[in-house]
Amino acid sequence: MESVSPSTELAELHVHLGGSVDPSVMWEIAHAQGIRLPTKDYWSFVDMVTVDGRKGKTFEGYLALFHWTELIQSSPLAIERSVYQTIAGAYRKNNITRLELRFNPMKRNRGGEQDLDQIMMAAVRGLDRASLEYPVKTGLIVCLDRAFDKKLNEILLDKAVLFSGRGVVGIDMAGPTSKGFRYSAYAETYRRARKEGLGLTVHAGEDEGPESVREVIELLEPDRIGHGVRATEDEVTMELLSASGAVLEVCPTSNLNTGVLKGVREIKSVFRTLQRHKVKFTLNTDGPEMLKTNLRGEIDFLLRNRILTKGRVLEANRDAFGASFVK
Repeated sequence: MESVSPSTELAELHVHLGGSVDPSVMWEIAHAQGIRLPTKDYWSFVDMVTVDGRKGKTFEGYLALFHWTELIQSSPLAIERSVYQTIAGAYRKNNITRLELRFNPMKRNRGGEQDLDQIMMAAVRGLDRASLEYPVKTGLIVCLDRAFDKKLNEILLDKAVLFSGRGVVGIDMAGPTSKGFRYSAYAETYRRARKEGLGLTVHAGEDEGPESVREVIELLEPDRIGHGVRATEDEVTMELLSASGAVLEVCPTSNLNTGVLKGVREIKSVFRTLQRHKVKFTLNTDGPEMLKTNLRGEIDFLLRNRILTKGRVLEANRDAFGASFVK
């Protein structure tokens, strides 16, 4: 089987902080902060914050896992340690030298008990410490949320702009689909973010169909799209995606575990369609610890199942460096 050399430097652009911290570290943080967990057994806790690939999860079930990880990370000290551990682990385990880490600071402030600026500063401290210790170029992406009131999302953009010279490199729109949510309501928000020099990415084409990808391209004009795999279900959407130049952040194991894609055959079809339409894509984990994977594991899976060739994997890695908001 083909393989990518361990000495090859990798880039990962789609990693959620809530899914990227080792459960043992999360356990320690929870106890240090006096958080009452629903179990006193460590192994039950691991099951509580990770996905069993043999059983899978519904998309809603996967999002529910973040309740505990976000609660545990809800303090400046917890955020600083979580950011540091994620970046350090990515380099030590996978030789990732370009990493973008995304999170929603409002989901770490305990409903307003914690100061947002303190949370942001803590994330920057964790980033700075890891960057001093390891040769990794890193950046933070602030996640707006589809279930949030627009005023809250505007505050999140304000924080992203405020810290844009101190480690924040972009914004994202993530979270569960909300009944009243419309991408069109955020056209001006995204224009403002671009004007402020932030990179733009947005979740689409994952739990929603190809129409969501068309909407974000036409209304938000993102640089990148998180997941985006369901765009391959519609030829018109693929033509629009190709013409836009937007880069997809593909997360194979995540899409399998949440049922967005059902098996190797569907993953092969997605990548064949992307390549046929000359759409650039990057390879990512989404949340390595929560999904019990890592970037090299994703690559090995794609090579082992002959979904991508080694040359195509390396090309996707180069595209990831090129599409990074971290310069």
